[in-house]
Amino acid sequence: MALFLNEQEVAQLLPMAECVDVLDEAFAHAGAGKVDIKPRSRIRMPGGFFHFMAAADADHKVFGYKAYPSFASGARMIVMLYDYETGQLLSCMEGSRLGQIRTGAASGLATRYMARGDADSVGVIGSGFQARSQLEAICAVRDIRQVKVYSRRPERREEFAQRMGERLNLDITPVASAQECVSDVAVAVTITSARDPVLEGDWLAPGTHVNAAGGNHWIRREVDEAAVLRSAVIAVDDLDQAKIECGDLIWPESRGEFRWDQVCELQDVVAGRVAGRPDAQAVTLFESMGVALEDIAAAQLVYRKAREQGIGQELPF
Repeated sequence: MALFLNEQEVAQLLPMAECVDVLDEAFAHAGAGKVDIKPRSRIRMPGGFFHFMAAADADHKVFGYKAYPSFASGARMIVMLYDYETGQLLSCMEGSRLGQIRTGAASGLATRYMARGDADSVGVIGSGFQARSQLEAICAVRDIRQVKVYSRRPERREEFAQRMGERLNLDITPVASAQECVSDVAVAVTITSARDPVLEGDWLAPGTHVNAAGGNHWIRREVDEAAVLRSAVIAVDDLDQAKIECGDLIWPESRGEFRWDQVCELQDVVAGRVAGRPDAQAVTLFESMGVALEDIAAAQLVYRKAREQGIGQELPF
């Protein structure tokens, strides 16, 4: 019988460091040609959208999908996981916390391969739900000692600094501008819903790695053309999906300032076909759209641990 897992159970079974590692495995499988990813599709509804994305991983022996509506009342995500060989439904799990953790873990994975080995400082533009897991994931792969955070509302950045400082045992400084947040850090993160760039390439010091993780629609941009053009390596989690959703790259490409053949996929970096960091002074950029491979990789880890520990509710089919 299939297993149902709620948000609390998923979070309990998915520590950040383990999620980064299982995504490392999944993107290595993709690099070996063992994965199929179907980009997110959207159906417009009267009051919002219905989103669907799917993937299969032969080496993790699973396939599945994530589906969710996004209406004014919010988004409610479900991940369905199946056995790769038999087609049997393994698990249905609530996907909001899984999505938050795996989105952070994807940036953590990119940081593992693309940031300087001695990176010890982070600037986070954005202070919402997703920003927490971005910082946690980076701290899982680098010895971070200094963190700055910026968001437009002072009370939000101050609350983030206090909450995450206590959680990660770090001194986090809320700052008054996006430029101050990222101008002298080793890793910069954008995790916003902005339609216009919140990070300018001219602000970045040599050697900075940027995780642009907030936008997954062509009308949204978080980094400007200068950031794209300064980047010696630009990686995306899936090229087909990036061509549909990545406003940061679609806009300069449409103006002839940038070509898609200048982009690599994260699987190429993980597999070693592309150097994630060519030298210590290079600026590098990871554009995270969020792909279903990340969801099913995290879900299969959660499912296997739930079976081992006797967690979850059996479904009658």
